[in-house]
Amino acid sequence: MQNKRNYQKELEKRIASFTERPSLLLHSCCAPCSSYCLEYLAEHFDITVFYYNPNITDREEYAHRVSEQQRLIKELSAECGRNIAFAEGNYEPELFLEKVKGLEKCPEGGERCRICFELRLRTAGSYALAHGFDLFTTTLTISPLKNAELLNTLGTEIGRELGIEYLCSDFKKNNGYKRSVELSEKYGLYRQDYCGCAFSKAESLERQRSRKEVKAG
Repeated sequence: MQNKRNYQKELEKRIASFTERPSLLLHSCCAPCSSYCLEYLAEHFDITVFYYNPNITDREEYAHRVSEQQRLIKELSAECGRNIAFAEGNYEPELFLEKVKGLEKCPEGGERCRICFELRLRTAGSYALAHGFDLFTTTLTISPLKNAELLNTLGTEIGRELGIEYLCSDFKKNNGYKRSVELSEKYGLYRQDYCGCAFSKAESLERQRSRKEVKAG
C-alpha cells in the first residue's frame, strides 16, 4: 500500500532548503483562509496575494470578499513588519460558468470543483511566471473540505507545464485551519458559509433548510 504524502512536511523541507528569501505568489480564495497562510509564510517569503476567483458569481459578494482580503493584508503587514503586496486578477464569472457548463448539478467536491481549481491555479501560475515570481501556491489546501492531494497534483502539473515551481502545501495541518478561525475572530473577518459559486451557495442554503426542518421536527 502506497504511503500518503505528507505535504506539510514537504513544505517544511522545501522552506529549509532556501538560501535566500524567495518571492511567492499566493493565490487566495478569501481573507479567512489566507490569514494563517500569510502568518506562516511571511516569515519565509516575499508574498504577493493574488485574488482571482471567477467562481464567485455574485458581484456584491465578490466585492465584499476583495475588500476583506485587502483589509487583512494591511493589518497583517503592519503587525508582522513585512510588506505583503496585493494583486487582483480579472473578475470573469462568465468564464467560470462556461468552463463548468453541464456540471451544474455536480455535488461540491466533484468534477466541477476540479475544473474550478484548475482554472484558478493556471491563472495564478501564468501570472506568477509573467511577473517573475520564484514560486506560486494557493490557500485552498487550508480548508478541511478541499482535497489537498488534488490541488497539489494540479498545481504541480500546471507549474511543470508553465515552467514555474508550484509550492505544495497542506495548510490545514498543524492546527492551521484552527488558527485561521482564531485569526478570523481576531480581525473580525467576514466568514462566508459557501465556497463562492451559485451552485455551492444553493447547496449551503439546502443544508441550512434541512437543519431547520430537523430542529422543527
